[in-house]
Amino acid sequence: MASKKMEALGSVVERVLGDKLVSSTLALDELTIVCKAADLTDVATTLRDHAELSFEQLIDLCGMDYSVYRDEPWDGPRFAAVYHLLSLKHNVRIRLRVFAEDDSFPLLASVNPIWNAANWFEREAFDLYGIVFEGHPDLRRILTDYGFVGHPFRKDFPLSGHVEMRYDPTQQRVIYQPVTIEPREITPRIIREENYGG
Repeated sequence: MASKKMEALGSVVERVLGDKLVSSTLALDELTIVCKAADLTDVATTLRDHAELSFEQLIDLCGMDYSVYRDEPWDGPRFAAVYHLLSLKHNVRIRLRVFAEDDSFPLLASVNPIWNAANWFEREAFDLYGIVFEGHPDLRRILTDYGFVGHPFRKDFPLSGHVEMRYDPTQQRVIYQPVTIEPREITPRIIREENYGG
């Protein structure tokens, strides 16, 4: 059951953003809104500057690859950026999702001029998902090596066939070698004693 505060926020957002709002979902007492990539700068500026909204702080920005969402084929754009915003003035949070229109070259406007906290988050989304943020002042890799090929969080990224860099203490230099990814079991094993619970 959504709180009255979040329902009121949803009404304000729908009224203020008007036709720039693609969808609005209120679930688990969290409001998620979607806008078009072409409207991202206007929507982000409005969310920050409008007196009834005042989302002056960007908490997080992450990339998403929807190619096989919930283990099913996804019907829609593949890549999106998700922005988590906080209004200190009204003590509310909102999630903004924006899909890149071109799957082969995902491109979104940078929100770094609006919330400068986006700087490293946009670099991370570029590095891991290949989402290009137009207008970013320094868009380069942040987690992988500069010579790294591909984007490791894309769901079609190969698990072998690339190289990794590491320091070899015996050779006392940095070496390149094939990537070693060990398969791991995600479900934890439960070891119980013989008369457990009895």
